[in-house]
Amino acid sequence: MSAASTTPHGPAAAHREAADHFGRLVSGVRDWDAPSPVAGWTARDVVDHLVTWLPGLLGPVVTLAPGPGVTDDPAAAWRHHAAAVQGLLEDPASAALVLADPHIGELPVPVAVDRFYTSDVFLHAWDLARASDQDPGMDEQRCAEILAGMEPMEEMLRASGQFGERQPVAADAPAADRLMAFLGRDPDWRP
Repeated sequence: MSAASTTPHGPAAAHREAADHFGRLVSGVRDWDAPSPVAGWTARDVVDHLVTWLPGLLGPVVTLAPGPGVTDDPAAAWRHHAAAVQGLLEDPASAALVLADPHIGELPVPVAVDRFYTSDVFLHAWDLARASDQDPGMDEQRCAEILAGMEPMEEMLRASGQFGERQPVAADAPAADRLMAFLGRDPDWRP
Protein backbone atom coordinates (compact mmCIF):
# COMPACT_ATOMS: atom_id res chain seq x y z
CA MET A 1 0.00 0.00 0.00
CA SER A 2 1.45 3.37 -0.97
CA ALA A 3 1.40 6.44 1.20
CA ALA A 4 -0.77 8.19 -1.41
CA SER A 5 -3.57 5.63 -1.28
CA THR A 6 -5.27 3.54 1.34
CA THR A 7 -6.36 0.96 -1.23
CA PRO A 8 -4.50 -2.31 -0.58
CA HIS A 9 -2.09 -3.43 -3.30
CA GLY A 10 -3.65 -5.81 -5.80
CA PRO A 11 -7.10 -7.33 -6.22
CA ALA A 12 -6.56 -10.16 -3.72
CA ALA A 13 -5.35 -7.83 -0.95
CA ALA A 14 -8.12 -5.31 -1.62
CA HIS A 15 -10.79 -8.01 -1.53
CA ARG A 16 -9.39 -9.58 1.63
CA GLU A 17 -9.55 -6.23 3.44
CA ALA A 18 -13.06 -5.33 2.24
CA ALA A 19 -14.44 -8.86 2.80
CA ASP A 20 -12.90 -9.12 6.27
CA HIS A 21 -14.40 -5.76 7.27
CA PHE A 22 -17.79 -6.77 5.87
CA GLY A 23 -17.48 -10.15 7.63
CA ARG A 24 -16.93 -8.46 10.99
CA LEU A 25 -20.13 -6.50 10.42
CA VAL A 26 -21.97 -9.69 9.39
CA SER A 27 -20.92 -11.23 12.70
CA GLY A 28 -22.49 -8.30 14.56
CA VAL A 29 -25.92 -8.51 12.95
CA ARG A 30 -28.62 -9.55 15.43
CA ASP A 31 -31.73 -8.92 13.29
CA TRP A 32 -31.43 -9.97 9.66
CA ASP A 33 -34.88 -8.58 8.89
CA ALA A 34 -33.99 -5.06 10.05
CA PRO A 35 -34.43 -2.40 7.36
CA SER A 36 -31.34 -1.05 5.62
CA PRO A 37 -30.64 2.37 4.11
CA VAL A 38 -31.33 0.86 0.67
CA ALA A 39 -35.05 1.34 0.10
CA GLY A 40 -36.89 -1.98 0.34
CA TRP A 41 -33.83 -3.94 1.52
CA THR A 42 -33.20 -5.60 4.86
CA ALA A 43 -29.82 -6.48 6.35
CA ARG A 44 -30.27 -9.94 4.79
CA ASP A 45 -30.86 -8.36 1.37
CA VAL A 46 -27.57 -6.48 1.55
CA VAL A 47 -25.73 -9.80 1.97
CA ASP A 48 -27.89 -11.46 -0.67
CA HIS A 49 -27.01 -8.75 -3.18
CA LEU A 50 -23.28 -9.28 -2.72
CA VAL A 51 -23.53 -13.08 -2.75
CA THR A 52 -25.71 -13.30 -5.86
CA TRP A 53 -24.68 -10.68 -8.41
CA LEU A 54 -20.99 -11.54 -8.80
CA PRO A 55 -21.56 -15.20 -9.77
CA GLY A 56 -23.92 -13.94 -12.48
CA LEU A 57 -21.31 -11.53 -13.83
CA LEU A 58 -18.54 -14.13 -13.79
CA GLY A 59 -20.77 -16.99 -15.01
CA PRO A 60 -19.52 -17.06 -18.60
CA VAL A 61 -15.91 -17.44 -17.41
CA VAL A 62 -15.83 -18.72 -13.82
CA THR A 63 -18.25 -20.75 -11.72
CA LEU A 64 -18.07 -20.04 -8.01
CA ALA A 65 -19.09 -23.03 -5.93
CA PRO A 66 -22.56 -22.47 -4.46
CA GLY A 67 -22.75 -22.29 -0.71
CA PRO A 68 -25.32 -21.96 2.03
CA GLY A 69 -28.38 -19.90 1.19
CA VAL A 70 -28.74 -16.36 2.46
CA THR A 71 -32.34 -17.06 3.46
CA ASP A 72 -31.30 -19.77 5.92
CA ASP A 73 -27.93 -18.48 7.13
CA PRO A 74 -26.69 -15.11 5.83
CA ALA A 75 -23.47 -15.28 7.86
CA ALA A 76 -22.52 -18.73 6.53
CA ALA A 77 -23.48 -17.64 3.01
CA TRP A 78 -21.19 -14.62 3.31
CA ARG A 79 -18.25 -16.60 4.72
CA HIS A 80 -18.51 -19.19 1.94
CA HIS A 81 -18.85 -16.61 -0.81
CA ALA A 82 -16.02 -14.40 0.47
CA ALA A 83 -13.71 -17.43 0.70
CA ALA A 84 -14.61 -18.50 -2.85
CA VAL A 85 -13.90 -15.04 -4.25
CA GLN A 86 -10.65 -14.83 -2.27
CA GLY A 87 -9.58 -18.22 -3.60
CA LEU A 88 -10.29 -17.07 -7.15
CA LEU A 89 -8.25 -13.90 -6.69
CA GLU A 90 -5.33 -15.75 -5.10
CA ASP A 91 -5.19 -18.32 -7.91
CA PRO A 92 -2.49 -17.17 -10.36
CA ALA A 93 -4.42 -18.83 -13.21
CA SER A 94 -7.27 -16.33 -12.78
CA ALA A 95 -5.13 -13.57 -14.31
CA ALA A 96 -5.43 -15.35 -17.67
CA LEU A 97 -9.23 -15.42 -17.52
CA VAL A 98 -10.89 -12.59 -19.42
CA LEU A 99 -14.39 -11.37 -18.74
CA ALA A 100 -16.06 -9.94 -21.84
CA ASP A 101 -19.14 -7.86 -21.19
CA PRO A 102 -20.87 -5.39 -23.52
CA HIS A 103 -21.07 -2.81 -20.72
CA ILE A 104 -17.51 -3.06 -19.38
CA GLY A 105 -15.53 -4.39 -22.31
CA GLU A 106 -12.85 -7.03 -21.83
CA LEU A 107 -11.06 -7.20 -18.49
CA PRO A 108 -8.99 -9.84 -16.72
CA VAL A 109 -11.21 -11.44 -14.07
CA PRO A 110 -9.18 -10.13 -11.10
CA VAL A 111 -9.39 -6.56 -12.45
CA ALA A 112 -13.15 -6.87 -13.03
CA VAL A 113 -13.71 -8.25 -9.52
CA ASP A 114 -11.58 -5.50 -8.01
CA ARG A 115 -13.13 -2.67 -9.98
CA PHE A 116 -16.77 -3.61 -9.63
CA TYR A 117 -17.31 -6.15 -6.86
CA THR A 118 -14.75 -5.28 -4.16
CA SER A 119 -15.79 -1.64 -4.30
CA ASP A 120 -19.40 -2.75 -3.90
CA VAL A 121 -18.47 -4.75 -0.79
CA PHE A 122 -16.71 -1.70 0.63
CA LEU A 123 -19.72 0.55 -0.03
CA HIS A 124 -22.39 -1.88 1.17
CA ALA A 125 -20.52 -2.30 4.46
CA TRP A 126 -22.00 1.07 5.38
CA ASP A 127 -25.52 -0.19 4.58
CA LEU A 128 -25.09 -3.33 6.66
CA ALA A 129 -23.56 -1.41 9.55
CA ARG A 130 -26.43 1.07 9.62
CA ALA A 131 -29.06 -1.68 9.33
CA SER A 132 -27.53 -3.47 12.30
CA ASP A 133 -26.73 -0.36 14.39
CA GLN A 134 -22.96 -0.86 14.16
CA ASP A 135 -20.18 1.62 13.48
CA PRO A 136 -19.52 1.44 9.73
CA GLY A 137 -15.78 1.93 10.30
CA MET A 138 -15.30 3.42 6.83
CA ASP A 139 -11.75 4.49 5.95
CA GLU A 140 -12.05 8.23 5.34
CA GLN A 141 -9.22 8.46 2.82
CA ARG A 142 -10.57 5.56 0.79
CA CYS A 143 -14.05 7.13 0.84
CA ALA A 144 -12.55 10.40 -0.42
CA GLU A 145 -10.70 8.55 -3.20
CA ILE A 146 -13.81 6.69 -4.32
CA LEU A 147 -15.89 9.87 -4.26
CA ALA A 148 -13.25 11.75 -6.28
CA GLY A 149 -13.30 8.94 -8.85
CA MET A 150 -17.09 8.83 -9.09
CA GLU A 151 -17.92 12.54 -9.17
CA PRO A 152 -16.69 13.12 -12.75
CA MET A 153 -19.01 10.28 -13.88
CA GLU A 154 -22.05 11.47 -11.92
CA GLU A 155 -24.33 11.92 -14.92
CA MET A 156 -23.56 8.45 -16.30
CA LEU A 157 -23.89 6.84 -12.86
CA ARG A 158 -27.25 8.46 -12.20
CA ALA A 159 -28.48 7.42 -15.66
CA SER A 160 -27.67 3.78 -14.79
CA GLY A 161 -30.53 3.78 -12.29
CA GLN A 162 -28.33 2.10 -9.67
CA PHE A 163 -27.88 5.21 -7.56
CA GLY A 164 -30.44 7.37 -5.84
CA GLU A 165 -30.66 11.12 -5.95
CA ARG A 166 -27.67 12.84 -4.39
CA GLN A 167 -28.55 13.83 -0.81
CA PRO A 168 -27.67 17.16 0.79
CA VAL A 169 -24.65 17.13 3.06
CA ALA A 170 -22.27 19.81 4.33
CA ALA A 171 -19.17 20.37 2.19
CA ASP A 172 -17.00 19.78 5.25
CA ALA A 173 -18.81 16.59 6.33
CA PRO A 174 -16.70 13.46 6.79
CA ALA A 175 -15.75 11.77 3.50
CA ALA A 176 -17.91 8.73 4.32
CA ASP A 177 -20.96 10.96 4.74
CA ARG A 178 -20.21 12.81 1.49
CA LEU A 179 -19.75 9.51 -0.35
CA MET A 180 -22.96 8.01 0.97
CA ALA A 181 -24.84 11.21 0.13
CA PHE A 182 -23.42 11.04 -3.40
CA LEU A 183 -24.71 7.46 -3.69
CA GLY A 184 -28.18 8.59 -2.63
CA ARG A 185 -28.03 7.57 1.02
CA ASP A 186 -29.00 9.83 3.89
CA PRO A 187 -25.80 9.91 5.98
CA ASP A 188 -27.93 10.31 9.13
CA TRP A 189 -30.15 7.29 8.34
CA ARG A 190 -30.89 5.00 11.26
CA PRO A 191 -33.34 2.07 11.45
